[in-house]
Amino acid sequence: MFAKRMGVSWSKMSGPLAAICFAVGLAQIPYASAEQGADPALVALVNGPQRSDANKARDPYRHPLEVLTFFGVKADADVVEVTPGKAGYWTEILAPYLKDHGRYTAAGDAGRDIAPIQANIAAHPELYGKTVTTAFTGGGEDIAPPGSADFVLTFRNIHNWMRAGTADAAFRSFYKALKPGGILGVEEHRGRPDQAQDPQAKSGYVRQDYAIALAEKAGFKLVGESEVNANPKDTKDYPEGVWTLPPTYQLKDQDREKYSAIGESDRFVLKFQKPLDAK
Repeated sequence: MFAKRMGVSWSKMSGPLAAICFAVGLAQIPYASAEQGADPALVALVNGPQRSDANKARDPYRHPLEVLTFFGVKADADVVEVTPGKAGYWTEILAPYLKDHGRYTAAGDAGRDIAPIQANIAAHPELYGKTVTTAFTGGGEDIAPPGSADFVLTFRNIHNWMRAGTADAAFRSFYKALKPGGILGVEEHRGRPDQAQDPQAKSGYVRQDYAIALAEKAGFKLVGESEVNANPKDTKDYPEGVWTLPPTYQLKDQDREKYSAIGESDRFVLKFQKPLDAK
């Protein structure tokens, strides 16, 4: 059962998100096993009407409720998401979840990441109005005041920083932003362990041990691993790398049925901690 696997207990619904719960109807929510170990407010938002249909359609491969519960995110946390992307997959959940008692910061490129979020803030201030935005172009910037964040989260971005040569700087930025004891949550397309890691990750795949080494080099300690987004069908040997698979379908209609049957990529989900005695 998910609750036992994650080592979490049921917590009561709190805050002004009850209206969304009623709108969704908890009795009709999927993730029956996952929701037993999750905050009901988070369950409601994962299934809430504020999310786009396109983002919800990806949930079977991305498991947002399980991932956020695994990381330990709570409604009163200070959370920085690095490079949230134009679709705002996690923003649609985290921004309203944290707006009353915590803080959601989106750190990213001004055009690709921040502009869509600012549009959401303007259109739906009741959900996104308290969102903080900061610049992040790959490394070196302060994504939040030093030592202020409870969580820094990033999803399928390490390969981009490897290609740009900024991966080490990126992880140092994350470490600087976190409080001692703070959590770095990472998801990435998992590379094959029997093949050497391309330093530029041109296929989009990153070996799990390589990612762990990057984080540990910055000072982090690995404290948890989750296989919730594993996909054993992913053979990781495609003409256009990971982008051959859905949702990108880089080859368009060529062998589309084949790649659709595989599904989205095999991914590791890792939880790191900044040591409590860090200075």
